[in-house]
Amino acid sequence: MELAERATILTPSLTLSIDSKAKAMKAEGIDVCSFGAGEPDFDTPEHIKAAAMASLDGGFTKYTPSSGIPELRQAISDKFKADNHIDYKPSQIIVSNGAKHSCYNAILATCQPGDEVIIPAPYWLSYPEMVRLAGADPVFVQTREENNWKMTPEEFESAMTPRTKMVIINSPGNPTGSVYSRSELEALVEIAATEDIFILSDEIYEKLTYDGTEHVSVASLSKTAYDLTITINGFSKAYAMTGWRLGYLAAPEPVARAIDAIQSHSTSNPCSFAQKGGLAALKGDQSAVEDMRAEFDLRRQYMVERLKSIARITVVEPKGAFYALANISKLGLNSTNFAEKLLSKHHVAVVPGVAFGDDRTIRLSYATGLDIIKKGLDRLEEFCKTL
Repeated sequence: MELAERATILTPSLTLSIDSKAKAMKAEGIDVCSFGAGEPDFDTPEHIKAAAMASLDGGFTKYTPSSGIPELRQAISDKFKADNHIDYKPSQIIVSNGAKHSCYNAILATCQPGDEVIIPAPYWLSYPEMVRLAGADPVFVQTREENNWKMTPEEFESAMTPRTKMVIINSPGNPTGSVYSRSELEALVEIAATEDIFILSDEIYEKLTYDGTEHVSVASLSKTAYDLTITINGFSKAYAMTGWRLGYLAAPEPVARAIDAIQSHSTSNPCSFAQKGGLAALKGDQSAVEDMRAEFDLRRQYMVERLKSIARITVVEPKGAFYALANISKLGLNSTNFAEKLLSKHHVAVVPGVAFGDDRTIRLSYATGLDIIKKGLDRLEEFCKTL
């Protein structure tokens, strides 16, 4: 039996693997402090759940248009105008089964064998695999800790070739927590425009920024940026709706039509009643989003200060998302060995940086309670003292 090559070249998600192992240890009665999964520990706000349950009670359980129900696409269009200062028509918006699905659809619709996609590293681990599934080649740009893990225009330009089809920008970023400024994004757009390179702008963490940091949507920068950009977003992070699997993208009309066709033949439509929940999320009370953001900020400040106090560990203060990327290269272990020993000996789960393209680092999520963060960092500090 021979599998398709595209299936054999993929690497399973290390974040999900670490999370599964930590949960298995917990099931055995082991007290594990998990910093692994990128998932808010808050429940979905009540008014969102109520909207979905009401739609179920009302029998809203049938197929919907493949790109999403019209009222949700309109609400997303309104959201882009109000929050991001981008004028996307509902016909340019595709609702999908999560922001991850939106990213894959966008890459599949625009990239093919022979194309290259530039990905700044450290990167979210699914980007390269999506590119490979589309038959294209990922090209990694290693960013620098001293530049807050952000790709510079010079680094971008030096990675470009005649085969470059797309660049991926994730701001606020996973795993780094870095947020690109307006001027930094403008410089990257200027370079992309010289060769008509698509920009996949993953903005799933846009609601989670700190210290007054401004989130800027790439497509809002100029007409040129708008014409090149596919904007990705969703409900998982801001509204604690990870299991709902509901995301969306907005793109120039030809790209949106192509993605609509792909989705119609692959997944048909997003979950019907989840869409009603998404509609309530966008149109309802937003105070829960700010409450979560404020709590994440408290945890962020505590985690960063603790990490900075541990000898031979360095960390760039994250300005968005809910991750801290710690450089452990001075401790004498690669990221996989470090993470395995930390979990087995001290029962703390972190994600090895090798999964994100940087073996010198580990990722810690602060999307967990402050009591767990304190206990886990105590254990981490004790472990580091043994190295």
